Amino acid sequence: MTFTLIGMPGCGKSCMGRNLAGRLKMKNIDGDRLIEREMKMPLHEIIERYGMEEFKRIEERILLSIEGDRKIISPGGSAVYYDSVMQHFRSLGRIVYLYVGPDQLKLRLGDFSKRGIVLAPGQTIEDLFRERTALYNKYADIVIDCDGTDYLRYQQRLIRALKYCE
Repeated sequence: MTFTLIGMPGCGKSCMGRNLAGRLKMKNIDGDRLIEREMKMPLHEIIERYGMEEFKRIEERILLSIEGDRKIISPGGSAVYYDSVMQHFRSLGRIVYLYVGPDQLKLRLGDFSKRGIVLAPGQTIEDLFRERTALYNKYADIVIDCDGTDYLRYQQRLIRALKYCE
């Protein structure tokens, strides 16, 4: 079984993905790092150089190329904008939404200008949170509340949920 971790930037997808993959003896796939490796530049530079629409095409193509079993996939937070990608992830296994509220996200993100976050002109993190929350809930098989600072407790909740699914 493969598990895909979705959620807002700063919710812990990458960190949780690495740790879980090691503990569960699965392969970790970080969608943003996959894009950066293929494009040979950081996400924010891809967006600056090619523009938002081309970045979206690149992101969708690369995420759809992920295959296989026994993986923890941590795509970027914008993966939920592509129904094709989310259906692909669903065909691989379970989708887990790591929920973090907007106040905690702002604390975790700090200066998010270098993170490659897909924001429309004038859009705030709060706007993005409201827009994406419905999509995360739509695609999630499991929701884990990670709103706070007790990372180890959230990781334990997630491990219990994933072991129940296997």
